Amino acid sequence: MGANMGKNASLLDALPSGQGTLHVVMLGLDSAGKTTALYRLKFDQYLNTVPTIGFNCEKVKGMIGKAKGINFLVWDVGGQEKLRPLWKSYTRCTDGIVFVLDSVDMERMEEAKMELIRTVKAPENSTVPILVLANKQDLPGAREPRELEKLLGLAELGNGGAPGGHLWHVQPACAIT
Repeated sequence: MGANMGKNASLLDALPSGQGTLHVVMLGLDSAGKTTALYRLKFDQYLNTVPTIGFNCEKVKGMIGKAKGINFLVWDVGGQEKLRPLWKSYTRCTDGIVFVLDSVDMERMEEAKMELIRTVKAPENSTVPILVLANKQDLPGAREPRELEKLLGLAELGNGGAPGGHLWHVQPACAIT
């Protein structure tokens, strides 16, 4: 896969086809912007949020591109350290994982990397496509996607076509605009 994965493959193509609703889990460290991103997707506007203790679950309908018309059931799971052991319960039988990352917070980048790799390498997630949402790109010091790929060790996830590999993509974003 590597740095050019986004040019060569589509995460939507990797999702199961058919008429049903696709189940997606949003994970990431606390304060990364998971809930803000979820409500931006659902309502197409910024909503002030509070830290998630537990989870939020929303139905979101894809509106553009290959996602147009696809129904997603999105589980936004709290990212506080004490809640992370519960992530495994939410990733069972999921169709996709969105890992929301604070692109500015270098002090927690290694912690984010450890949690991402631990989640992705769990046996039940061996074929689940991963979207890293590089949030807060509007802030000074936000890291570019290629730098984040290296900092997060995404090459360790391998090639999406190889056994044990994952289809992954880093998407720059700003959930508030």
